[in-house]
Amino acid sequence: MIHLFSIGFFFAWAAAVAIADCRDRRIPNELVLVGLAAVIIFTVCRQNPFGTTLSGALIGGAVGLVSLFPFFALRVMGAADVKVFAVLGAWCGLPALPRLWVVASVAAGVHALALMLLTRTPPGSLGRGGAPAFALGARRAAPYAAFLVAPAAAWLAYLIHTGGTR
Repeated sequence: MIHLFSIGFFFAWAAAVAIADCRDRRIPNELVLVGLAAVIIFTVCRQNPFGTTLSGALIGGAVGLVSLFPFFALRVMGAADVKVFAVLGAWCGLPALPRLWVVASVAAGVHALALMLLTRTPPGSLGRGGAPAFALGARRAAPYAAFLVAPAAAWLAYLIHTGGTR
């Protein structure tokens, strides 16, 4: 029963992250902390839906944080994106992080290209100053955290479908 709750909780948390990121381009710290607390509790109870152990969750979370922090330091990525990736590392474990990052990056690239086509933004104008082509109100960033949680949720759905969860 707890395992089903952990699956439902992950889907709800991922949906909340994606909705907040798409709607506001901002993810509250409380939402990140709830996801982190939940993964620790479920993992300690051996009910992590991805089958991650406690040591795997701690290593995955630390590597997730450290691996994307340089992008934040270079101001290419928001702090919430880095924190969400760390929490995903705790949920999914270290082996999943490269795949999640690649899928999210490809999806974000496709999204950016689609927006460029829809807004008829010439590639040469992206490096110039002025109004951002992809702004949402005052927010300039792409919803990268939404692109991070989507493949993790899809992977969990696949695990459920194939019987890969306990």
